[in-house]
Amino acid sequence: MTVLARYAPFLRALHEAPLLLAEGSVVERLRRHTAGLLDPHVANAGLLFRPEGRAVLADIYRDYRDIGLRHGLPTVLLTPTWRANAERLERAGLAGRDVFGEAVGLLADLRDEVGDRGTGVFIGGLVGCRGDAYQPAEALPREEAAAFHAPHVEALVQAGVDFLVAQALPALSEAEGLALAMARTGAPFLLSFVLRPSGMLLDGTPLGEAVARIDALPGARPTAYMVNCVHPSVFREGMARQLEAWPGLGKRVVGLQANTSRLAPEELDGRAELDSESPDAFAREMARVRVELGTRLLGGCCGTDERHIATLARVLTG
Repeated sequence: MTVLARYAPFLRALHEAPLLLAEGSVVERLRRHTAGLLDPHVANAGLLFRPEGRAVLADIYRDYRDIGLRHGLPTVLLTPTWRANAERLERAGLAGRDVFGEAVGLLADLRDEVGDRGTGVFIGGLVGCRGDAYQPAEALPREEAAAFHAPHVEALVQAGVDFLVAQALPALSEAEGLALAMARTGAPFLLSFVLRPSGMLLDGTPLGEAVARIDALPGARPTAYMVNCVHPSVFREGMARQLEAWPGLGKRVVGLQANTSRLAPEELDGRAELDSESPDAFAREMARVRVELGTRLLGGCCGTDERHIATLARVLTG
C-alpha cells in the first residue's frame, strides 16, 4: 500500500464529511475511577500493560466508538500516549516496552470488533508537549522540540496510526517543532491549542498568527488545526475575535474537543473537584459552535464522558 493510499480514508473524511465525532475525555474518566489507575508520569499509557487497566481503557474507548456507530458518524479515537515521551516512559519504568504498538493495537482491535462498520473509525496518534500544558514558559524552542518529539511521532506512525495529533499546546515554539517532526513522518497531522477568550494561545500569540507562522514553515504545513481543553463559549469568543483579523482561519481550524468548565486553564490546573455541566448544556453549546463557525470535528475533553458525547451526537445529527 502506498503512503497516499494508507491515509486516504482519513483525509477524505476530514475534508469531505459534514461532521466527524471525536472521543470525549479518557484521562479524566480514569481519574474518577475508584481503582486509582493513572500513573503520575505517563497518565493512562501504563494501563496498556495491566490487564485490569487495559480492560477499563478499552471500555471507555468502546463507549465512544459505539456512539459514533449508532449515529453514522466518522469517529476519531486517540491513542493513550499523550504523556508517553521518552523521559516520562523512563520515569514510569516503561523504557524499552512497545508502548506505541500496544496503544495502536488496542484501538485497532476495537475497530476490528465491529467488522466492516469500523471503516469510519480512525486512530489518531496522540502527542503532548514536554512540560505542563498550562505553563507556556516550559515550552521547548522549535528545533529542540523537533528533536525531542521525533522518536514519539515516528513510533506512532510505524505502529499504524491514521494520523497524528498534538493536543493542549500552550505555546507557538513547541508547536512549530512538533510540526517539523510530524511532517517528516509523511503522515497527516493536526495541531491543537489551548485558547483564551481573547483568541490568544497561553503564550500570548494570537491563534491566527500561530497558524500563519506554522503554515509558512517549509514542508511542515499541518493538515489542519484544532482547539481543545476550553469551554465551547471560550472557543466561540476567541475564534470570533481572531476571524476579524484572519478571515480564512475557519478553514484551517476544523475541530474542537471542549471542556465542560468555563474556568480558565490556571483555575483548572490541579483542581481536585470536577467542574462540569450537564450533557444537554454541553451539547447546546457545541451545536452553537457548529452553526456559528462551521467547525466539523467535535468531541469532548475534561469533564465529559459518554453521556456528553452521546447527547452531542444526537443533537448534531438532529
